[in-house]
Amino acid sequence: MRYLSFIVVILFFVAGTAQTKQADATSIVKKATQKLEGETLYSEVTMQVVRPGWQNEMTLKSWSKRYKYALILITAPAKDKGQTYLKRENDLWNWLPGIQKTVKLSVTLMSQSWMGSDFNNEDLINKSSFLNDYHHKLLDMEVIRGSECYTIELMPKEDAPVVWGKVNLWISKDGFDQLKAVFYDENMEVVRTMNAFDIKKFGNKTTPSRIEMQPADKPRNKTIMIIDNYEFDLPISDDFFSLQNMRRVR
Repeated sequence: MRYLSFIVVILFFVAGTAQTKQADATSIVKKATQKLEGETLYSEVTMQVVRPGWQNEMTLKSWSKRYKYALILITAPAKDKGQTYLKRENDLWNWLPGIQKTVKLSVTLMSQSWMGSDFNNEDLINKSSFLNDYHHKLLDMEVIRGSECYTIELMPKEDAPVVWGKVNLWISKDGFDQLKAVFYDENMEVVRTMNAFDIKKFGNKTTPSRIEMQPADKPRNKTIMIIDNYEFDLPISDDFFSLQNMRRVR
């Protein structure tokens, strides 16, 4: 009986420790996520698509409101200027000024490349949330580019609108910055790796200002996203994210 009681105590201790680690992992992801959250977010971004033998650059503006709404405007190069992407709840559209046409996009396209880059539609449109759509597990501590980081495994919740089978995050212990992420498919094969650099201050928040995305199957390819400007909590109404506005926003 004493032996059985000892086993029961150990089992409760192990279960309690697992729940604590789960809570700690979620709180870490929450702190990292909230660093870049506000009622609204406006950004100006330069994107460089790097391929063997050539490089392409574009600039864009982006507005978002919580995870419900997002609007992206391409401002350069000239051949893509004026093209916009709109998300309202679970609906997605693309405005093509060259042919004066609005195209509704299927949610099945979320995992596809955005404008030929190594980012996908989900990355830019912010359809899913690392905090709300995944279970979190603290794996270890690891030093990334001189910063001690929490290594956290993210497994998608059932029926969550995500395209990944798993994501591993490296979040700095000091500033709760997301310095690295590895994305896996449903077969747990690595699809791509994200690394973040050059922490800068935007308003009263600090965040990496250069993000590099590299596909696992094409190691000579990468896309660099440089954050030129972040502005938080600007007054933006829900009506801003409309089909009419996606055609005239500048």
